[in-house]
Order: sequence, then C-alpha cells, then structure tokens
Amino acid sequence: MTAPEVSPVFGRVLARQCAEVLADVHGGAILEYGAGSGKLARDILETLARLDALPERYEILEVSAELQERQARYLRAEIPELMSRVSWLDGPPANHMGAVIANEVLDALPVERFVRGSSGIKQLRVIDDSGAFAIVDAPAPDRLSNAVLAIEAELGQSLPVGFVSDISLGLPGWVAALFLFDYGVTRREYYAAERSGGWLRCHFRHHAHNDPLVLAGIQDLTAWVDFSAVAAAGLNSGLDVAGYSAQAQFLLGGGLDAEMQEFGALPLVSQLELSGQVKTLTLPGAMGEHFKCMALRRGEVRTPSAFRMADRTHTL
Repeated sequence: MTAPEVSPVFGRVLARQCAEVLADVHGGAILEYGAGSGKLARDILETLARLDALPERYEILEVSAELQERQARYLRAEIPELMSRVSWLDGPPANHMGAVIANEVLDALPVERFVRGSSGIKQLRVIDDSGAFAIVDAPAPDRLSNAVLAIEAELGQSLPVGFVSDISLGLPGWVAALFLFDYGVTRREYYAAERSGGWLRCHFRHHAHNDPLVLAGIQDLTAWVDFSAVAAAGLNSGLDVAGYSAQAQFLLGGGLDAEMQEFGALPLVSQLELSGQVKTLTLPGAMGEHFKCMALRRGEVRTPSAFRMADRTHTL
C-alpha cells in the first residue's frame, strides 16, 4: 500500500512543501507522475486550496487510458470545484515550471540483474528450459559491465565473487523530478557485501517474495532504489540535490504537526484511526525508515523545510 492510500496526511504535508516551491518560482504548475488512484492529487489540491496556494495547473502524466479515466472519475466526485485545474498528459511536457512529484515510480523502472564473476561481470538472463523458466548467466554487454565497474570504482573495491544484485540503466535518462518518494538506500548500502542477492522484490496479493520466475505476468516486480544513483543522475541533468531523508523525518519536518492540530477535537474513533495511520507512515519498522524522499531542484529554489530536521544528503 502506498503512503497516499495509508493516510491523507502524507499528501497534506507534501502539499505544504509544494506550496513553498510554487512561492519561490512565483506560481507555476504541479506535475505528478503516475497518479495511481488519484488520492494524492486530491489531498494535495484540497490542502493547497485551504492554504490559498493553488497551482495554475495540476498535470498528471499517465500513459494508461484506463487509469486516466479512473482518476478523472474519482477526482470529479471528490473535488469537482477544482477540476478546471487538472489535466492529463501522455508524455513529459516540453517546458515545466513548478513542482514535480514521483511517488513510487522509480522502483518500477526496469533493472538489469548481474553477478560478479572471477573474470568479469556476467548478466543474469531468463531462458526457456524445457518449458520452464530458468536463470542463467552470460558475459555482460558492455553497457552493463561498464556500469558495474563504475560502481566498484566508486566503492573503492571490487564486489565479492558471486555477488548478485541489480542496476537500473535507464535511471539517468529519466530523472527530472523534484520530490521523489520510494523505498531505497544509498549506494554503499545497496551494494554492501552482505546484500548479495540484490533488491528485486516480487509482490502478489499483498505477499512479498524473491522469485521472479513464478506467476510470470501476474505478480508485480519492483526493485529498491539506489538513491546515490538518483542523485548522480540529477546532477548530470543540471539539477541540485535539495535534500534527502527518510519519510518519517520528511513528514515530521514538513508540517505533520500543523496537520495534527485538530487531533484533540476529533471523535475517539477518528483519533485511533489517524494515530494508526501516522504510525504506519513514520515508525521505522513500517514505512518511516524504508521509504526515502529526495528533492531535486533547478534554479533559485530554497531547500524545502521538510529537510531542515534531518537531511542525509551527506550520506549519498
């Protein structure tokens, strides 16, 4: 379950950070990549309306026509008075000024699986073995081999022989967002010797496992994010890292206290429900530590206030 599905508090705090950005650029639009159910868009727009900080436009980049229709139907029912500001895109806009949001997008980018051999880098491939899927290794193509060798150079040592992991080769060409939320770690954590096996995860009906060959085409495949690679891709695209923190610190520093001011006036049932939601979003054993937020910026945009409590950019 994504953070916006857990609680509207997530979107409300994020809206406050978007308001800061929009103020710095004197207006502009918000662009959301992959809006899912539309709940995050609703929470952000409702909050910005309450703060008198609505964007000129709220654009949703969604390639699925079915999801576009579902999102439009949901938003028309929830915030009909704000629909004039909402539009859908099939591709990135040529020019954008304002804030960009990507919540659980990076983990869905394709990854290459590799193994460190004694004589070089090998690519892990899926084959048809007598009617069943199997994984074999083969010499890695130059692009994959060079990418892994670059990681080893940055780490200052070769990965152990037999070390298995993954890398997103398409990441550098994609990153151009401001607020990125996903489960991930820094490069040294990602390729730590004890993490052989990689970060690829499979999900089916709320159960997670590590075998990508079962339920092919039915289960969801994701990979944790190497946020050091995200930072490097941003810098190479002319962006600066404005902040990097765990989700818990982002929410606590970004206005969670302001969104909880009316907590005491809520009915007991609502208090218990909201308390449980906030715990899920912030506790280390839930989403608070596993999920990270990175802000990238271009131009004269201040560091969002959410990162002033516990910025971890130095760990990248």
